Amino acid sequence: MKHEILAPLVGESITEVSILKWSKQNGQAVKAGDVLLEIESDKATVEIVAEHSGALTILKGDGERVAVKSVIAFIDDSVAGTAGASTGKTPPPPPSTPKPAAPAAAPQATPAALDSLSPAVRKAVVEANVNPAQIQGTGKDGRILKGDVMAFIASGGAKSAPTASRLPAVNDKPGDRRVPMPSIRKRIAERLVFAQHTAAILTTFNEVDMKPVQDVRAKHKDAFEKKYGVKLSFMSFFTRACTLALKELPAVNASIDGSDIVYHDYADIGVAVGTERGLVVPVVRGADKLDFAGIEKAIGELAVKARNNKLSIADMSGGTFTISNGGTYGSLLSTPILNPPQSGILGMHKIMDRPVAINGKVEIRPMMYLALSYDHRIIDGKEAVTFLVRVKELLENPEKLGLDFA
Repeated sequence: MKHEILAPLVGESITEVSILKWSKQNGQAVKAGDVLLEIESDKATVEIVAEHSGALTILKGDGERVAVKSVIAFIDDSVAGTAGASTGKTPPPPPSTPKPAAPAAAPQATPAALDSLSPAVRKAVVEANVNPAQIQGTGKDGRILKGDVMAFIASGGAKSAPTASRLPAVNDKPGDRRVPMPSIRKRIAERLVFAQHTAAILTTFNEVDMKPVQDVRAKHKDAFEKKYGVKLSFMSFFTRACTLALKELPAVNASIDGSDIVYHDYADIGVAVGTERGLVVPVVRGADKLDFAGIEKAIGELAVKARNNKLSIADMSGGTFTISNGGTYGSLLSTPILNPPQSGILGMHKIMDRPVAINGKVEIRPMMYLALSYDHRIIDGKEAVTFLVRVKELLENPEKLGLDFA
């Protein structure tokens, strides 16, 4: 009997996945429980495990994009299959089926249509690659405004084919190397552009004297690692400080859903992790309920899964606030972009020894710039500044964090 292997449904909004790599070969014997292949979605990488034993017939190869729930292979439990690499005759490929006709692309924007737009609107239309004929203008006499373009994009409006006459031609030169953009990179790009187009993003800055945290960490790190089996890093201090500040300023932990504001009485903290495939943001669940050891263990486990491409959709969904540590790469100052639908993200940076005034005297202290980017639609400047000042106060007085390991 032949058992179909389907491309998995890995998220409500995901309709296609990529076959990253087959672990088995065509015609090879597999056992129930064997890992067959890795599937890459727009958010994570998922392993597909055999549910039956038999000979494997592969229908879709490495790198192919396939629709979710489509058949990508089958296992025939009436055939033994080969022991290893396929030698001799392999099962014949399935009969080809005609490909469905591709849906017609939206009409291209004509030069005349573009010329009728204001410079700002024309620039927005070309950059977003949308057809102005599909946009309902709200200006005088139905004129399209820039806000109409942004609203059209945010609503998931249809995109037109590129307007060749208005976009610069791409001429590859010797030494240029063109490769397909990975799914996860596309998803990152889409989310960042979406955040820029839909949220009123502002950033406020402050600086924190890291000496108190460094002193506490130096004093307890060896005993902490011996007791809990994980290192005591700066991330647990920042995570604890943020969860306490979020309780005092709930708007920073909220999100906008249509015309509603959703307040979260818990703190699921996203921790940005850089990988070879791009930036991912796994989520520490219930971070406000975890002690320092629990936070460090959760972050460590997620970081390992991220670097091994083992994060699941559940690992990366549902965060209420994000922390990004650009200081890991030497960044001194940056303006982080929101992770939709969240309304706040804290950017950590490199610790630098700088001269500062302490009680009227100049001292050299380990200082770090902090940046809080926030959605001004829901968070006022007073709340944003108060939140960042509260995080600073907690870090400069770490005993207020509840040092349960001390």
